[in-house]
Amino acid sequence: MMVDHEREELIKVLASQRDLFRITVRGIDDEQARQRSTISELTLGGLLSHCVNVERHWTTILAERDPNSEFDISRMDSEYRLDADQTVAGLLAEWEAVAEHTAKLIRELPNLEDSVPTPTAPWAPEREWLTVRYILLHILREIAHHSGHADIIREALDGANTTYQRAN
Repeated sequence: MMVDHEREELIKVLASQRDLFRITVRGIDDEQARQRSTISELTLGGLLSHCVNVERHWTTILAERDPNSEFDISRMDSEYRLDADQTVAGLLAEWEAVAEHTAKLIRELPNLEDSVPTPTAPWAPEREWLTVRYILLHILREIAHHSGHADIIREALDGANTTYQRAN
């Protein structure tokens, strides 16, 4: 079997970015994960929840390719929070399963250039068609974007810094 280097590199860079986020939440408990440390409403648990959900959402779009899909606006209420019945450990395990599914999709989808219909939403009333590659890069951008937020929140919580924690 021939290895598709681009696909393997996409899998590798997504895994690397997830690992950085995991380092950021390493050693925090669920109470800390729900704690605000800046003026923002964002918390480590909420960002973790969002990253898991956003990756699941976009890989579902890649797999289903529903030309009539609409974004479920009702999910926005809980998107950025760690609910009482959730834990950091539980979300990290969930993310691991989502990541395995993402890697499987990347390896098995026929063509990274295929166009995929995206859900309409109040902020995007016209359906867009994006390539598989673009959607995968969007997942990466979401994780990277929120990893930066998480790093600031973590440093404000207890002084931990992801860059320095990488050595531990």
